[in-house]
Amino acid sequence: MREEEKKRSSQDSSIKRFFKKRWVFPAIYIASAAIILTAVLWYQNGINSANDSDTIDQSATDAPGKQFNEPAIEVNKSMENFVMPVKDADSAVIKRNFYDVNAKSEEQEAALVFYNNRYHENTGIDIGAKDDESFDVVASLSGTVTNVSEDVLLGNVIEIEHEEGIVTQYQSIKDIAVQVGEQVKQGQVIAKAGQSLFDEEAGVHVHFEIRKDDVPLNPQEFFQKPLSAVQELDTNKAQSAEKEDAAAEEEASDETPSADDNATEDKKMDSEGTDQTDGKAKEDSTESKDQTNDKAKEGSTESSAS
Repeated sequence: MREEEKKRSSQDSSIKRFFKKRWVFPAIYIASAAIILTAVLWYQNGINSANDSDTIDQSATDAPGKQFNEPAIEVNKSMENFVMPVKDADSAVIKRNFYDVNAKSEEQEAALVFYNNRYHENTGIDIGAKDDESFDVVASLSGTVTNVSEDVLLGNVIEIEHEEGIVTQYQSIKDIAVQVGEQVKQGQVIAKAGQSLFDEEAGVHVHFEIRKDDVPLNPQEFFQKPLSAVQELDTNKAQSAEKEDAAAEEEASDETPSADDNATEDKKMDSEGTDQTDGKAKEDSTESKDQTNDKAKEGSTESSAS
């Protein structure tokens, strides 16, 4: 019993000596503070993690574990350049150019289409093959087919819509391979070149147009250029310039006398000359008659006197 009491007393005395040391209680306080702070931080992180899991958009494509089953968007579509609407551009020839109001008179005359006893301005370009045979017509630019129509006069029509009111149109075609609502890619075969009643002189060809807000543009100015080149174009200003040029030409034609006006003026001058000649002839005839009468009177007077 005494030995056990001695042991207990020795243990108590050692504990008391331990707590009497100066560094013991500060160390206990610091350790307790560290434990409490760690517990608080762990608790806050747990709450934030729960809130984040509730607000994650599961439909977002960057969410962890999201399966990419949706089709990818064609980001390079707007980077395409306009190309000739033919599969083999090397064998293609332009049979008739776009009618440009600023072109030379010879070029403008070559860009006129004669139909039904009238001349019409060509609103696109007519493309044919060197061997005058039919060929594959392809989409000049990716887009959506908005119109497919059979037209005897124009030789069937396909319209493909792009962005911001920009449309490419294909006329004088046959064996159409697309339908309305179909998404077509650049270079995809959409038809074959054919003929039209409107421009029989061109033979087998495809009539190609680029339009913005229904205003025809010169396709040759936009080949190998992106869609943005057409988007930046101010069609209202172009229309105003064309109207001003047309008005100036009309005013000039009004001021310049035509051949008919010159002929009418010549006839009028000839008539006036004829009238003057006839008047002189009449005056001469009257004078001669008066002179003859006077001589006759004088002769009569002399005879009666004798």
